[in-house]
Amino acid sequence: MELTGAQIFLECLKKEGVDVVFGFPGGAVIDIYDELPNYPFKHILVRHEQGAIHAADGYARATGDVGVCLVTSGPGATNTVTGIATAYMDSIPVVIFTGQVPTPLIGNDAFQEVDIVGITRPCTKHNYLVKDIKDLAFTVRQAFYLARTGRPGPVLVDLPKDIMQQKFEFVWPEDVSLRSYNPNLKPHTRQIKKVAKLIEKAERPLIYAGGGVISSGAEDELTWLAKSLNIPVTATLMGLGAFPGNDPLWLGMLGMHGTYAANMAINNADLVLAIGARFDDRVTGKVSTFAPKATLVHIDIDPTSIQKNVAVHVPLVADCKSALSALKSEMELKSKSIDWEVSHAVWVRQVQEWSEIHPLRYKKGSKFIKPQFVVEKVYEISNGDAIIATEVGQNQMWAAQFYKFKRSKSFLSSGGLGTMGYGFPAAIGAQMAFPDKLVVNIAGDGSIQMNIQEMMTAVCNNLPVKIVILNNGYLGMVRQWQELFYNRNYCETCMDAQPDFVKLAEAYGAAGFRVTEEKDVEPVLKEAFALNKPVIVDVRVDPEENVYPMVPAGASLTDMLLV
Repeated sequence: MELTGAQIFLECLKKEGVDVVFGFPGGAVIDIYDELPNYPFKHILVRHEQGAIHAADGYARATGDVGVCLVTSGPGATNTVTGIATAYMDSIPVVIFTGQVPTPLIGNDAFQEVDIVGITRPCTKHNYLVKDIKDLAFTVRQAFYLARTGRPGPVLVDLPKDIMQQKFEFVWPEDVSLRSYNPNLKPHTRQIKKVAKLIEKAERPLIYAGGGVISSGAEDELTWLAKSLNIPVTATLMGLGAFPGNDPLWLGMLGMHGTYAANMAINNADLVLAIGARFDDRVTGKVSTFAPKATLVHIDIDPTSIQKNVAVHVPLVADCKSALSALKSEMELKSKSIDWEVSHAVWVRQVQEWSEIHPLRYKKGSKFIKPQFVVEKVYEISNGDAIIATEVGQNQMWAAQFYKFKRSKSFLSSGGLGTMGYGFPAAIGAQMAFPDKLVVNIAGDGSIQMNIQEMMTAVCNNLPVKIVILNNGYLGMVRQWQELFYNRNYCETCMDAQPDFVKLAEAYGAAGFRVTEEKDVEPVLKEAFALNKPVIVDVRVDPEENVYPMVPAGASLTDMLLV
């Protein structure tokens, strides 16, 4: 039986197992929306297309599945570009469907026409313009396949209006293969044996985990490797949750705002196992002084990531889970003759001493509420079981430092692109996936205003997302740099003109609280978390509190500014 292009498109989503679509309608996609009520998807009507792509991204990060976003042509499509770039930088599987003007009008400056394929080519894993209805089903199939396989990433499909109106017989392609796309999942046996020998000989090994561990589902293998071989673990921002944050071998995050112990460990390790991490400049600091005494092993499914930023001694191109499984088998054989607890005891004691000498801390006893204290209370009250989304800036770093992430997919944050306005819609996506879990967006007073309109989305869909604003009246991270490196010239970072966040929440139909004294933090958070509705908690924190440790840009990781 012949179906319209809109019907074929929706049949494809059904075949892919899609259960929720985040979107915003328009003329170019009106045929799809006309058919949408006939299909079993939950459509979440956002208030801005940027909210749709961030929500799809948050859904993908929280579930590990592909997030789906549907918007119209022109400005609807361009409004998703920041979110697409956000997902691209963090390797998040999202498929974005954009409407397009009818094919005869493409290139004619038609109303709401934009070359979204050209615009997004540098920030998508792949993108398509469907020019023939015969290609529609196969294109959608390919888009999901590409998004979720290999190194995950965003894939965009542009759908001209006339293609959605034409009719064609629907045939679902059960299999998909692309001749030029063959991600290497299996590790090379000889390389695995080489890594195993390096571990055997190492006296000061260190695991440096990235987001690739989480996206490949290699958390159990990583934890086995660390615990069985008695190897300390640090991680990138994207790797938080890959290893339990309350384990004695956990050193905390590495890099510019990493812990003293993690940065000292990377500087003194004789072997670094970098797993699914890409040596971002916020992690390496001054590249020439990064891990100066170590043999570097880099496991990554993307061969272009290896040797990109730092010279690596042993490259290993493979899916992290496959590689760590193979390494586990190899090390189990060696474990019969080696007591790893003894052989790495001195090293582990050393890194633990560094943790004790300079733990994450902040000065207490101030008249102001400390933002770190608020994050600690969020952790205590949630028992570490919440899904935490963050905006970008100081709020993001305090959340990364002071919330001990015990499991993966519980920390949603824009790492690579650093997108302010990401956290709240991402939290909405996560809450859609897990309606019974506590989802908390830790925000700044500047960043929350970038997508606050999505409060209406949360209210309309009964999504009880909690927003905890660490309100310091500044664009805090920029202000911190101005204080430390620009002679306290706080140019255009003061945000003293603010909305009343409590009244704003109430205006949307949510609940709002304001906290101005430390003694009220815990009871208000408890009351807010118990409410089955969206809540804003506006916490007035120390306006000039800084994030420490801090490594100045371009400095070595050992050149840390400490509290």
